[in-house]
Amino acid sequence: MLRKAVQVRLYPTKEQEIQLAQAFGCARWWWNYALNKSIETYEETGKGLTRAALNALLPALKKSEDTIWLADCYSQVLQATTLNLTTAYKNFFDKRAGFPKFKSKHGKQSIQYPQNVTVVDGNVKLPGNIGVIKAKIHRPTEGKIKTVTVSKTPSGKYLASILTELEGENPLISEGKIYGIDLGLKHFAVVTDGEKVSKYDNPKHLAKHEKNLKRKQKKLARKQLGSKSRNRYRKVVAKVYERVSNSRQDFLHKLSYKLVSDSQAVIIENLNVKGMIRNHKLAKSISDVGWGTFTKFLAYKLERIGGKLIEIDRWFPSSKLCSNCFYQISEMPLDIREWTCPHCNTHHDRDANAAQNIRAEGIRTIKAEGSAVCCCRRGGKSYSWAKVYSSGTPP
Repeated sequence: MLRKAVQVRLYPTKEQEIQLAQAFGCARWWWNYALNKSIETYEETGKGLTRAALNALLPALKKSEDTIWLADCYSQVLQATTLNLTTAYKNFFDKRAGFPKFKSKHGKQSIQYPQNVTVVDGNVKLPGNIGVIKAKIHRPTEGKIKTVTVSKTPSGKYLASILTELEGENPLISEGKIYGIDLGLKHFAVVTDGEKVSKYDNPKHLAKHEKNLKRKQKKLARKQLGSKSRNRYRKVVAKVYERVSNSRQDFLHKLSYKLVSDSQAVIIENLNVKGMIRNHKLAKSISDVGWGTFTKFLAYKLERIGGKLIEIDRWFPSSKLCSNCFYQISEMPLDIREWTCPHCNTHHDRDANAAQNIRAEGIRTIKAEGSAVCCCRRGGKSYSWAKVYSSGTPP
């Protein structure tokens, strides 16, 4: 089964905004209550609460005088919150994420509908009392709707992420280029397909808005805490951050689509971003560049067309290795951007050489896995890497 998500903009009425705010508040309160209950139970018994055990607490809470307002919330929204909490716990114990955190009313708000959501005349119809919400659907929703996540951004916009399921299996492609990518800060990505090297400059999205953001943050800081003026101006600052985020997402989506559209495999380094941002001189630049998001975009777009994303080991000496004779030098400081191999006298651009080495290491990994990948295209002919490496040098 193929799954696809589409995010659309919602335009609720004033009455619907109040109903959504109540639903956000109920889901947030239940998340915090269930998380606190799970922590207390674990401290007392050494065991957590299952999804069924947490859901069993809801009927009594809905009848209690203090929390009777929970009964006004659509029941499946609360059950979906329970599922998300137990999934967060599972991800924590599997070391895929950090420990679940309590939610605040000042951050992004969201609720999830696991079923009974329909698209009616270009609008989104939610179950319960909310009904049909005006929407701007920029592309048709294909397949069966599985879940819909409604969220409100800090700038005040309402969004719906519609996840659909389509019949069929992921295709398997056997032809196309194999790209090796070296990610960096001066150049966001240096890409090679084995013959041509392309460099994509770092757009530095945050730096372009930093002066404007600093001015607005200073003005926000002067506002009195808790005042309506401060609350209104908080949205002004949030819009600047949203503009930065949108421009970054747009760049990453376009570049990842460009690389995936004519490739069958993309090879990158498995970078330790969390460790790298400990360098206080580069932390802001590394956080702004979005390497992790770019990797995620490549992964799901390649999966959709049946391609492969290969992540090579972060300790692979891509910059220190000569791509011509494979001689490895001992040191390569960051300020050295070009160097000459002392063994074969080949002059290298640091980033282009690293991209070529990453690509070669990725191809070796593909060969070791025994995957049937065809990427060597010369003179209008395609060659299977299995055949190339069994015979030695590519023709």
